[in-house]
Amino acid sequence: MMATAWFGILGPMDVRVDGRPVALHGPRQERTLAALLLDADRVVTVDQLVDVVWEEPPASARRQIQDLVTRLRRTLVDAGAPADLITTRRAGYLLRPGERGLDARAFESAAALARRTARQDPAGAVAGYREALSLWRGAFLAGISGRTFEAAARIWQERRIAAVEECLALELSLGRHHEVTAEALELVEQHPFRESLVELLMRALHGAGRLADALDVYRLLRKRLADELGLDPGPGLRGLHDTLLRSQAEPAVASVRAAGPVAAMLPPDVYGFTGRDRELARLDALLATAAEQPTALVIAAVTGAPGVGKTALAVHWAHRVRDRFPDGQLYVNLRGFDQSGRPMTPVEAMRAFLDALGVAADRVPAAIEAQTGLYRSLLAGRRMLVVLDNARDAEQVRPLLPGAPGCLVLVTSRDQLPGLIAAEGAHPLRLDLLSDTEARDLLARRLGGERVAADPGATAEIIERCARLPLALAVIAARAATHPDFPLAAIAGELPAVHDNLDAFHAGGPGTQVRCVFSWSHQALSAEAARVFRLLGLHPGPDLGVPSAAALAGLPVERARPLMAELCRAHLLTQPSPGRYTFHDLLRAHAVELTQAFTPEAERRAAEHRLLEHYLRTAHAAALLLNPHRHPVLPAPSGAEAAGERPRDRETALAWFTAESAVLVAAIAQAADHGFDSHAWQLAWAVADFLDRRGMRHEHLAVHTTALAAARRAGDLRGMACAHGHLGRAGAAADRLEEARSHFELALDLHQRLGDLLGQAGACDGLGHVCHRLGRHEEAASWYERAAELHQEHSQRGGRR
Repeated sequence: MMATAWFGILGPMDVRVDGRPVALHGPRQERTLAALLLDADRVVTVDQLVDVVWEEPPASARRQIQDLVTRLRRTLVDAGAPADLITTRRAGYLLRPGERGLDARAFESAAALARRTARQDPAGAVAGYREALSLWRGAFLAGISGRTFEAAARIWQERRIAAVEECLALELSLGRHHEVTAEALELVEQHPFRESLVELLMRALHGAGRLADALDVYRLLRKRLADELGLDPGPGLRGLHDTLLRSQAEPAVASVRAAGPVAAMLPPDVYGFTGRDRELARLDALLATAAEQPTALVIAAVTGAPGVGKTALAVHWAHRVRDRFPDGQLYVNLRGFDQSGRPMTPVEAMRAFLDALGVAADRVPAAIEAQTGLYRSLLAGRRMLVVLDNARDAEQVRPLLPGAPGCLVLVTSRDQLPGLIAAEGAHPLRLDLLSDTEARDLLARRLGGERVAADPGATAEIIERCARLPLALAVIAARAATHPDFPLAAIAGELPAVHDNLDAFHAGGPGTQVRCVFSWSHQALSAEAARVFRLLGLHPGPDLGVPSAAALAGLPVERARPLMAELCRAHLLTQPSPGRYTFHDLLRAHAVELTQAFTPEAERRAAEHRLLEHYLRTAHAAALLLNPHRHPVLPAPSGAEAAGERPRDRETALAWFTAESAVLVAAIAQAADHGFDSHAWQLAWAVADFLDRRGMRHEHLAVHTTALAAARRAGDLRGMACAHGHLGRAGAAADRLEEARSHFELALDLHQRLGDLLGQAGACDGLGHVCHRLGRHEEAASWYERAAELHQEHSQRGGRR
């Protein structure tokens, strides 16, 4: 029986006769054979062989090629190959390996057969593709260099990847999402810019229930393309990304639209609003011309200095036109220039909007892109007004923009928002100081036309010394209104003269002349109210209730309530909703200045401690009402420790957390920044269940990251264990499973060191949940069994830790 020769080029060169390896003699012989195999069954000329064997051929190259081929033929024949395997032709040489003698030919045949049978027998086609791909042993002709071989390697590598993609696509159609995910992840690492592979990976992740990871893969590719090539993903991949966002949004959209909630989030209109006729007319015109481009979203950007009345204008105009938006009005204060230095994140703002639109917590996706997709799906086809107040920059605004026409967005900011104007086509509207006439009308509206007309000189002096700034005029009008018998000349005479201009406003500072107006208003308060106002500058959150103000000032609630009312009458505070108080960021800045100037550091620190104790004790009690099975981290309060409010039941606890959640998140950061590390991690523990229940995953991660750092600084093993456990929960909820696993392992180790059986059981439960999500079901069962054992051991010890 004639011996059979076999050649392998799908990897390092491999030559066999009847299965026995044949050793070639030197790199030139290898390159000669490789060139003949690349053109198997076709004549390869002597000149072609010369080009691949030498980069700079010698004069005797043609004769040496003849010698190389002769020796190659003898090597193969001596190994038992047929003598006519390589034959001489007039122009060169011909190698005929046969149908089964070359791995590359076998690969092509198997892949072509799989391709033909894919529609009728997808499972059989997958097996065929896998058989074809198994012929690859490494890089094409690995170890043999040269332009010809490198070009051939690129072609064959493309054929291999195409076969892999066709195979993986078939496996996805058979529901093998987990298997495809593992292989596609490795391939994308090797070929990060190949969009067809990225698409397969995204589809696999989505099919495996890992939508957040699929969106992360898209984000990474988009960033790589932009950073390294200055490109965007292609239309196919963008379309898949949009489809995945819609798939996430559809169930929530359907349930919300079935319920039909109408959001009405606008704050109350400003009493006594006057003037700004030109600006209001421009906004009206913008609304009237929106139909000229029915496919575009209309955005108005109201910009100007602090205190110039941007919010008042936006809210007043929004109330004027709200009947034009029958599907509702959304409003959020983005706190872009808040004195705390912590602007609201797009995630926090989005969560408030989704709440207002009626989206249940378990329907809110983890990734901001998915939340934006849900939000835009909810607003599609609706006529809604969206007011984004006090934005820091365009990046804070973009995720909150609706994606379809019919809605109108009104943004206010101290920043000029050039990016929003350039990229999104926002219409700029710069708000300047009031004119003298407008300022006089404002005072007349607040104080009465007769009183203002009776003393035009004093009125002009008040306007001049308030620098025509609406906020300063409102403060002075409040002072005059509370003393109707005071002549305006007396009010004007008490005001300091203006020496500076408003340039400081454009740098974000409060402005000297406005500071003087505020200072005068502060001096007109009762001593107790003035002290409360100063201490309010220490409060971390966007708003607060009377009990919190009482704790900050160290006063009974009954005494604090009339003081807060006094501050409201002086227009130093506003009450946007019953029981909640806030103030303009310039007034907050002034309160901070005053407390730093007039309140000793020891008193400031004591006030902060009282406030944190108030929030911690209340949050701790509310947390145990929401989940009575949690083991307390604080001892039962008694005596001086009995600070804070006492929610009556689960409903009042939930309502308290809802009102205070943004404040608590800010208080945790402030506690950590100011050295109250125990308060930081314990507050994070207390708010954890509420954040988890409301789907506030980003806040959950943020507060426990802060808590972990604080507990580490304090050397508190219990705090570290709690923080790791909650970071594990938050990571699992956000589909960051490997990260969650690591946190649960660290929590388990710390709880073991503490001898805390319940803590160990919770960590084991978390590890079981993560392993189950990762498809490691046997490992998950083992962790669940361990958790059950620990619970039983805890019970046998009588519930002691």
